[in-house]
Amino acid sequence: MHKMAANEANVNQNIAAQNEQAGQIDVDEDPNMVQWRGNLVTEKEAKALRHVFDNLQDHFGHQRPDPRVRFNHVSLAHPGHGQKWHGDVDFTYDIDGDHCKLNYIGMDVCIDLAPKLVHKHGQPLLNDYGSTWLYAYLPQLSIDRVKSYMKAGTGWDVSGEGFIDDNNRSMVAIEVKLCNESGQPEPSFWVVKDKDASGGRGSMSFSRIGSVQEVAAQPHQQRIHRGIGIFSISMEVDGTSNLEPTPGTWDEANLSFTLVSARTWGVTDCVAPIVYAPSKRHLD
Repeated sequence: MHKMAANEANVNQNIAAQNEQAGQIDVDEDPNMVQWRGNLVTEKEAKALRHVFDNLQDHFGHQRPDPRVRFNHVSLAHPGHGQKWHGDVDFTYDIDGDHCKLNYIGMDVCIDLAPKLVHKHGQPLLNDYGSTWLYAYLPQLSIDRVKSYMKAGTGWDVSGEGFIDDNNRSMVAIEVKLCNESGQPEPSFWVVKDKDASGGRGSMSFSRIGSVQEVAAQPHQQRIHRGIGIFSISMEVDGTSNLEPTPGTWDEANLSFTLVSARTWGVTDCVAPIVYAPSKRHLD
């Protein structure tokens, strides 16, 4: 599966020479390939990347139209030990009648960069918060819609693992992974340049100010930021080592969200943040 780079000039990790020089690739070497932000991709993938990352279309959000995207059947693999089977979810977008596959979806979220305590009563801060994972908040209706798309496209019901419900506000917090492995790109953090844009979110202009980890380390940025998060999704299901689980015959699927990029247009004080780690579930 492709992993989105922190700097979207490095969007595709399977592309050779993944750096700023990638823009010098000769497209004539393969007429079926085109460049998107300095990377060589298929025409359909470029169309989907522009649709999701540049134009911010077909994402899940409050009072948004139903996204024209299908969650595709997941091929599960067993790691050779334990009872868990794992798979990555990909998506097919209907873009003006053209069906384009991509490994990413967007959701309206509030991204919480404020430090978190280990416990409720004045204990030390979580050292890995904002480095390897963070909380993103979104309406319950948005998560319900994601679950319904998952069920319709893959057959899998989604468990509540990794979701923290705030029933008083009809909000959900999800524990989001951040890539921080050596040699791997970190998720990118973008801020809007024109807050008065009248043509909708897809016409807004954004500027990259660093990786999510870099921004989270700045005290003045340690707040809740509103915007669109672009994610990859993986899933795991309990089973047995010699028999692949199938929808309807095994437990629900646990979803895991990895933040690839964030497009933000301001901070908010209207969301009650989590101030400590209630689930104590460290993502690995």
